[in-house]
Amino acid sequence: MRILITNDDGINAPGLVTLERIAAELAGPDGEVWVVAPAFEQSGVGHCISYAHPTMISELSPRRWAAEGSPADCVLAALHDVMPERPDLVLSGVNRGNNAGENVMYSGTIGGAMEAVLQGVKAIAMSQFFGAGNKDLDDPFESAAIHGAAVVRRLLDKAPWGGTDYNLFYNVNFPPVCAAETGNIAVTRQGRRQGSGFAVEAQISPSGRRFLWVTGSTQNVETGAGTDVSANLAGEISVTPMRADLTAHDALADIEAALQ
Repeated sequence: MRILITNDDGINAPGLVTLERIAAELAGPDGEVWVVAPAFEQSGVGHCISYAHPTMISELSPRRWAAEGSPADCVLAALHDVMPERPDLVLSGVNRGNNAGENVMYSGTIGGAMEAVLQGVKAIAMSQFFGAGNKDLDDPFESAAIHGAAVVRRLLDKAPWGGTDYNLFYNVNFPPVCAAETGNIAVTRQGRRQGSGFAVEAQISPSGRRFLWVTGSTQNVETGAGTDVSANLAGEISVTPMRADLTAHDALADIEAALQ
């Protein structure tokens, strides 16, 4: 198997090391693992592409490249410049922190997987929830490291991948616990942490200029039965099927009727 991996935490991120090990196990001795990842952290860039300026890219070692761009840029670079043959699978992550709930909308990890599926390649985004149960472990990515390859294999062997205009891709979040306490796979929908979200905080620099810092939000907020966040907080691995289609299909008929 030929696998491309990317992330949004950057080429030197510890989660990328975890993902390289997962990919190597999946690819096997006769497979290939290619890395094309951002040269610097790109958290929060979503599905951004560098449309208005070029992206510098450098080969660090065989099959390992760093690009001064977003995760989606990295996927484009890999598929259309770096790799001599298209990959069978794109893995994006393992993100430091969860990409569940509303975090999905901002995530560069999700953006990399989304670009891959738009390019016609199977893709899985993988993230490690951080919390009291794993943040002080020697390896806080332990749950993803131990269970990641098995989850990907099950998705490749048993899950649907097709679609119409927009094929499926998968968002996998590993819970904030050690590997031994990690529960089963839960197939979930995307949750929403009510009353929680990003904001900004103003600071004045020593030169008197005003700057805004984006502030985070509480992550351990229950989002209801059947959702990704709640599954993770219960110690389960959440698997959420996604499409790059923002149409509110459930509202189409009602809106059409209202506008007649």
